[in-house]
This record gives sequence, C-alpha cells and structure tokens, in this order.
Amino acid sequence: MNKSQLISEIAAKSSVSKVEVKRIVDSLFDLTEATLKGGDKVVISGFGVFSIVDVAERVGRNPRTGEQVKIAARKTVKFRSNMDIK
Repeated sequence: MNKSQLISEIAAKSSVSKVEVKRIVDSLFDLTEATLKGGDKVVISGFGVFSIVDVAERVGRNPRTGEQVKIAARKTVKFRSNMDIK
C-alpha cells in the first residue's frame, strides 16, 4: 500500500474528505520526522516504535564492476513492531 492508497482507504472508512485526510497524514509524517531528527523515539501503542540508529562505516561492492567501495557511516530509521499479526 502506498501513501495515496492509504489516504483513499482512510477517507473511505471515515466521513472525512481525501484532502483533509492527506493533510492529516502529511502532518503525521512531518511530526514523526521532526521527532526522530530531534533524537527522540516515536512510540505508537499497539503498532510499533520508530527510532534512529547509527550504521557503522563498511566496505561494499559495486555490483557492476565488483570493485570495493567504502560506504560512509550514517543514521537511519529503525522500526520495531509491537503488534501480533494473526
């Protein structure tokens, strides 16, 4: 499911227009991004936890040439689910 499908599904299951749902979803994503950039976790009870993790520098390979390439250290988002899918 992509973002526009998510918006359509929420609008169909509620009495809110797609324009308003899009505004809400965009606000949720913006707030999540700002919170993570601030160094905090985003915990959504019954769904999961978003957090920032440091990924160490490593050596990878260029798939086209096979040449070794140094991949710089970076920060990335990690998601840990806390819901059981039945």
